[in-house]
Amino acid sequence: MSDVEQVEQAAAPKPKTRRAKLTKKTVDAAQPKRERYAIWDTQLIGFHCRVFPNGRKAYYARYRTPSGKTRCPKLGDHGAITPAQARELARQALAGAKRGHDLSGERQQVRREPTINELAATRAN
Repeated sequence: MSDVEQVEQAAAPKPKTRRAKLTKKTVDAAQPKRERYAIWDTQLIGFHCRVFPNGRKAYYARYRTPSGKTRCPKLGDHGAITPAQARELARQALAGAKRGHDLSGERQQVRREPTINELAATRAN
């Protein structure tokens, strides 16, 4: 990225944070913009819906791990789950984070584990 692009990007106005109770009506009314933006729930801190430029909408829960890392696992896509279902999943994820449970970290650990094909290849050797 050139210096001019960096200056232009830094000078560009940041999208404002939108806060509202996440309901089906609120999320359905959210229109895509040029850049991704989030609607933060007023009822549950850390719970939000991201609206992408292509029109896709998904629910997330943001929390900090005991080591201080910020995590933001995806809970589900709008339409596949309702805002009420996503809020309950977020409540569980946030409560688990307070107890030291790291949903996002566990998902990453599972992805790093060897696949069946990799295990079979090491056993064949």
